[in-house]
Amino acid sequence: MAVTGFGEIAEQLRRSTVLIDAGSCGNGSGVIWTSDGIIVTNAHVARNSALSVRLWDGRELPAETMSRDPRRDLALLHINGKDLPAALPADSSQVRPGELAIAIGNPMGFVGALTTGVIHALGPLRRLGTQSWVQASVRLAPGNSGGPLADRQGRVIGINTMVADRLALAVPSNAVRQLLGAGASDGWLGVSVHPVRVPRRDGTCFGLVLLDVEPGSPAAQAALLPGDILLGADDRAFASLEDLAQAVEGSRLRVLRLEFLRGDYRQIRRVTVQLGATAGRSTIAA
Repeated sequence: MAVTGFGEIAEQLRRSTVLIDAGSCGNGSGVIWTSDGIIVTNAHVARNSALSVRLWDGRELPAETMSRDPRRDLALLHINGKDLPAALPADSSQVRPGELAIAIGNPMGFVGALTTGVIHALGPLRRLGTQSWVQASVRLAPGNSGGPLADRQGRVIGINTMVADRLALAVPSNAVRQLLGAGASDGWLGVSVHPVRVPRRDGTCFGLVLLDVEPGSPAAQAALLPGDILLGADDRAFASLEDLAQAVEGSRLRVLRLEFLRGDYRQIRRVTVQLGATAGRSTIAA
């Protein structure tokens, strides 16, 4: 599929893409959303309080986290800059299957790497709840998270987030518009999860295995560990990733009771986690 001026489109998209250094949490990508320094990335990329942003021209600037929405896996950062090469957002609701998709990011340390594919769908994905995703057959690798997914004109239609069922999933650009207009939820547990089916004596059940637990987070203070499998919250079993997001959503100080497995799939453990403005101590019981 030939695209007139593709080289210029790709170059502009590269200039609007940044590398985000999160220190011990690794590197990711981001998109310059406004010329005065607003950067959009994934919430799981912006986990560290000390972040720096490297621009396409080699400049490296400290970044401040403006807001963070773990449920939609989006974060807004700000750097001191002006006349930056901002990306052009598109209306993601107009995306159609079969259209060309372009992804830019910094996978495995390769700055400004480009990959192309086609759009497969726009909407929810089985086992990932009701959240809508732009689904495309572009190849993503660690370091692509937070970078732009664009259409054939170089307009951003999504923020690349993860791979599921061999498809790249991006948060739709319209969700970024909503975040900029309405702000984010303060609900935060501090974990990265992946859906799994857990074998039990009476069959299998849905679970969310913890891939990562952020130091100092409510989950860390509750002594949750990578490898633990969350089964439910407040006596309600999880059936999708969305269920966990809904359980932690909100800004008020509150207590959340989680059920999880650790090692022995026969024994369900329980932990009380304090969420909200202050993360308190939590206790685990068998």
